[in-house]
Amino acid sequence: MPILYRYVIHQILRYAAVILVIVVGIYLVVDFFERIDNFIEAGLPVSRTLVYLAYKIPTIIAQILPVALLLAVMVTLGLMGKHNEVVALKSGGISYHRLVRPLVGVGVLFSLLLFITAEVFVPVTAAKSNAIWWEEVKQRSAVLSREKNIWLKDDQRIAHIKFYDRDAGTAHGITVYVFDEAFRMVRRIDAATAVYEPSHARGIGHWQLFELMEQVLDPASGQYRVSSEDGPLGFSLGITPENLETVVKKSEEMSLPELRAYIRRIESEGYDATRYRVDLYAKTAFPFVCVILSLVSAGIAGRRNVRDGLPVGITYGIGIAFLYWIFYSFCISIGYGGMIPPAVAAWTANFLFLCLAVFVLMSVA
Repeated sequence: MPILYRYVIHQILRYAAVILVIVVGIYLVVDFFERIDNFIEAGLPVSRTLVYLAYKIPTIIAQILPVALLLAVMVTLGLMGKHNEVVALKSGGISYHRLVRPLVGVGVLFSLLLFITAEVFVPVTAAKSNAIWWEEVKQRSAVLSREKNIWLKDDQRIAHIKFYDRDAGTAHGITVYVFDEAFRMVRRIDAATAVYEPSHARGIGHWQLFELMEQVLDPASGQYRVSSEDGPLGFSLGITPENLETVVKKSEEMSLPELRAYIRRIESEGYDATRYRVDLYAKTAFPFVCVILSLVSAGIAGRRNVRDGLPVGITYGIGIAFLYWIFYSFCISIGYGGMIPPAVAAWTANFLFLCLAVFVLMSVA
C-alpha cells in the first residue's frame, strides 16, 4: 500500500474512532438520565441500568457509524486542504481523485463492519435490552410468551394469537379458551381478526372480534353449542396493542436467515409480510451508505469554495447525511405502505445519493 494511502486511512480511522466514542458517550449519558427514574421506580439497582445501556451500544454504533465516517473524511481532507497538503500532492503530479481510492476501501471496510454489527451483535443485544426494559422495568411479561406465536394466560383463560400486524394494529388468528374451576373448557372462541377499542375510562379496553365461531358448553347435556357470526364481538383479552408491540419480534432482533424464515412462515399462513420484506432488503442496502457517504464527503471536501472553510464543509456533510436519512426513511415508509416494491424502497436512496457522489466528484478540479 502506498504511503499516501496508509496516511489517509490512518487519519480517517483515528478521527472516526474519536467521533464514535464521543457520540456514543453522549447518547448513553442522555439515555441514562432519561431512564434512570424508571429503573428506580421498578426497584432495580443502578447496575441493571448500566447493563441495559451496555446492550444498547451495538445498536447505537450501527446508527452512528456512517455519520462518524462522513465526519472523519471531512475532517481529514479538510485539514489536508488547510495545510496545503492537497496542493503539494497536485504539484507532485498526484490528482485529487487518487485520494478517493483509499476512501472507497475505507467505505467498504466500514460497510462490512456495519453489516456484521447489525447482523451478528444487534439482534442479540437489542432483544436483551428490550427484555430488560419491558419485562423488568415495565413488568409486562406475566401473561406473554416470546415464541413464534403469542400466548396470554390468566386464572381461567388462555388466549392464542397467531400474528399481530403492527401497521394495521390488528390481531389475526385469535383463539380464546375459557375454563371453569375444574379446568374444564366451558367456552372457546375462534376469530379471524381482532381490532382494539380503547376504553374511555382509565383501564384496558376491549377487542372487537370479527368472523368468529363460538363454542359454549351446555352443563345439562355436556355438549358444546356451536355458533358463528361475522361480529363484532367485544371481548377483553387483558392486553393492549402496546403490550403486543413488546412481544412481536422486531426485524432488528432477527438475523437475515431468521427474518427470511419468519417471512415465509407468516406468508404461508396468509398474512401480509410487506413490512418485513422491506426490512429484509434494508438490512443489505443500508450498510452501503458508508461507501456512498464517504464519496459524497470527499467530493464536498474537494470543492474549492468549501475546502477553505472546514466548519462549512462539515456542515455541508452533516446536511447531506441528514438529507440521506430523511429520504431513506421516506422510501422505507412508502415501502411499508406497499406503494413501491420492497427492493425499490430499500435501494432508491442509495442509488440517488451514489449519483450525487459521482456528480460532486466529477466537479472537483
